[in-house]
Amino acid sequence: MHMKPNHLMPITSALVLAAASAVYAQEKPYTAPVAPAAPAAQPTAIEKFLNVDGKLPEALAKGKFNLNARLRYEFADGQTTTPAHAPTLRTRFGFTSAPLNGFQGMVEAENITALGDRANYGLPGIGPAGKTVVADPPTTEINQAWASYAKYDTTLKAGRQRIVLDNHRFVGDVGWRQNMQTYDAASIESKYFKDFNLYYGFAWDVNRVFGDVAGLPAANRDFDSESHFLNFSYSGWKYGKVTAYAYLLEFDNSAANSSATYGLSFAGAYTFDKETNLKANYRAEYAFQTDYKNSALASFDCHYYNLESSLDYKKFNVGAGYEVLGSNQNGTRGFGTPLATLHAFNGWADIFLATPTTGLRDVYAFAGVKLPWEMPLKVIYHKFDADRGGADFGYEYDAVLSRAFGKNWVAMLKYAYYDGKAPAGNAGQVDTQKLWAQVEFNF
Repeated sequence: MHMKPNHLMPITSALVLAAASAVYAQEKPYTAPVAPAAPAAQPTAIEKFLNVDGKLPEALAKGKFNLNARLRYEFADGQTTTPAHAPTLRTRFGFTSAPLNGFQGMVEAENITALGDRANYGLPGIGPAGKTVVADPPTTEINQAWASYAKYDTTLKAGRQRIVLDNHRFVGDVGWRQNMQTYDAASIESKYFKDFNLYYGFAWDVNRVFGDVAGLPAANRDFDSESHFLNFSYSGWKYGKVTAYAYLLEFDNSAANSSATYGLSFAGAYTFDKETNLKANYRAEYAFQTDYKNSALASFDCHYYNLESSLDYKKFNVGAGYEVLGSNQNGTRGFGTPLATLHAFNGWADIFLATPTTGLRDVYAFAGVKLPWEMPLKVIYHKFDADRGGADFGYEYDAVLSRAFGKNWVAMLKYAYYDGKAPAGNAGQVDTQKLWAQVEFNF
């Protein structure tokens, strides 16, 4: 059968439309162009510092609390004064944040409470009159409050801080007393160079152990300071560490203690036998002190020497030393160490907290042994003489016994007996004995 062309028209149109629809269905539909998204806002410098992305709470959460409680009874009898009985409790509580982009902070408060009648012992310059002095005044204060930044093995720190350099002989924290000595200071310490340690600090206030107590005499108040501490050491030599230092002390309210000290020390140890712990320990040090800035004396020169050696063998330790804090040529000033942890040197009876004007020579020997139940016992003998003039300042016996209980507790008994000669001009060097019983908790 033959169809006419006009009959084919509807069929042809339908096929064309179907094909077009199929082709169109395979193509992507038209979409209007979309403008690019605006870049995310960048955090400001303050936001970066505070780390608003959540790390600041994390740094606080990972921070560390510290708690120290030290209960101590001290008996002190100065022969010419009424014996003192000083039961005190020191409580210290602080928090140190975890590092955050190199930044870290710490705050710590401290309280010293006298248990019982505070009049049972004398405070320096306060009394009561006739009582032997125990330098642990009841007080509450901020012990430390600092912020630091660390990068490239270098740390910058500013605020109230603990500063201890070398063996505490010239700059220390006086940790033996209940109220620690701290410094309002700015410091930088770098270990960037291998085996080198570089330290510089500037202190504008020294918070001494006497605290902020009403009636405190000027001689015992905090030092209003403009002091510089420079300390550089090298520990890359296997036989010991070499340290060079300069301590430039200027105290606006205590010119008698202003001075400049320059020194060099070498300290180390050599092990002969690890199995028996046979080891030699040694230290040699020299320092020179002169007037600085507002020193009370217009010009003075004093010298310091220290030689010490000891031997360890199994549970035993024996040693001896010779320390000289010299006097100037006129015998009017002795080598001063006003920022030292003084209790650790020249006898625990604390007779020579201030160097006599004629200087001081201290020949000492010590022996120690670890008794059963892990109780170390140490005894020390001192013989004291003037550096200039040769006056006999007497001698002293010291002993200490301690015992640790777990990781947090330490108990201690300590005794000092000084037999003084009280030469002219040194009336404070009278027979003195002191006894301490102490329990300390650290967390």
